[in-house]
Amino acid sequence: MRQTASHFDYSTWITRLGIFFIGLFVFLIAVNFGAVDIQSADWLHLFSQQNGYEGASYVLWTIRIPRVLLAITVGAALGIAGALAQSLFRNPLADPGLLGVSAGASCSVAIGIVMLDGFRFIPTEELRVWAIPFFAFLGAIAVCFCLDYVARVVSPGSIAGLLLTGIALNAFAGAVIGLCTYLANDEQLRSFTFWTLGSLASARWLMVGVLIGALVIGWAWIRTLLQDLNALTLGENIANHLGVDVLRLRTKVIVLVATLSGLAVAWCGMIGFIGLMAPNLVRICLGSDQKRVIPYSAGVGAILLVIADTIARTIAIPAELPVGIFTALLGGPLFLILLRQYRSRLN
Repeated sequence: MRQTASHFDYSTWITRLGIFFIGLFVFLIAVNFGAVDIQSADWLHLFSQQNGYEGASYVLWTIRIPRVLLAITVGAALGIAGALAQSLFRNPLADPGLLGVSAGASCSVAIGIVMLDGFRFIPTEELRVWAIPFFAFLGAIAVCFCLDYVARVVSPGSIAGLLLTGIALNAFAGAVIGLCTYLANDEQLRSFTFWTLGSLASARWLMVGVLIGALVIGWAWIRTLLQDLNALTLGENIANHLGVDVLRLRTKVIVLVATLSGLAVAWCGMIGFIGLMAPNLVRICLGSDQKRVIPYSAGVGAILLVIADTIARTIAIPAELPVGIFTALLGGPLFLILLRQYRSRLN
């Protein structure tokens, strides 16, 4: 038993160090490359704030580092939300979009841009920047309340009822978005379309701070649920026999998924497949223990989104492409590979 425990600790630390060093390498690459190249020899001058480096220092501290940190936190939030959604549905091909959170956020943003004339009633441009994230988060939280009501009152104990509610919310939000798109003028349509494609260009230090706070609080809460989530993967009946309050656990998971994915969508728009890819990559490499899947999904999700965003802003310099395009390009083929793999396992 002692050998088994020491081997487990050794492999766990190797995995942690591997993710850390890969993440550090990706972070340094992302910070160095962009429309304004920052040479490694300039770093000492940037930290010492010498004259002649004000422009590069501004790019680094005001644009580049906040953007990379926002990609890290958003990727981590989406990775955790995806792992929780897959645990909730007991389906490795599920993602937060099944619950309708992203659709609810998009619906709220579409209403704000079109029906409220692009938030022109807000007096200053600085405040207007926060209007879209605020409306997106409101839409995500509204979906969360709907799902919580269904899980507790309408269809308690039914995963199928929860899934059908998510499908219905997606359909309703799609109809409202279609109506807003039809009524929008060119400027409003362009603004909404660009938001739906996903971008980290509006990164601010405050956004990073809010997401870090949400991740810390969320992880502290998730740690108390890991044992119950492992029991839930065995099935609801077994989890009930093991003393797990499945209904309460499901409500907690819904709140966590909606909050984390809602904040991510609010800051950056629609970024798909991170919540699907990260947990499955971890599960393939490390197994299905939720004590590993959920935290490592955060690291893998962060790395994937930083890579995608770095490609998006450097592949067509000085122009910048939406990061959602590259996550879809990476995620689409991977989804088909995963689908084939799980189908072969079932056969």
